Amino acid sequence: MKITKIFSDEKEETHFEEVEIPLIDQGEIGFLSENIDVKKLQFRTVSAEYDYDFHCAPQRQYIILLNGGVEIETSLGEIRQFKTGEILLVEDISGKGHKTKNLEKKERTSLFIHL
Repeated sequence: MKITKIFSDEKEETHFEEVEIPLIDQGEIGFLSENIDVKKLQFRTVSAEYDYDFHCAPQRQYIILLNGGVEIETSLGEIRQFKTGEILLVEDISGKGHKTKNLEKKERTSLFIHL
């Protein structure tokens, strides 16, 4: 399973990186990853006009887009779009951060899983 990681380097610049989460064949129940220890789970809804300037993540967390997509811009100007169902691993808790805005003018809901 591939996910996108957002992280800061030693120069405090933010980058994207594709990460592979290995899945193990468990027969009839499907393919599972190894267990991942988590601290908390949080739901969030943002307004249709959501357009958040440069910021860092408040903690390391997975973000699962439940409905609606986002456009994320790194401090180096790279822009990517993510749609409903995609998973991000956000680790830029320091540095220059990233920008986030809704792809569509509609309320968007996400699930945050704090690590």
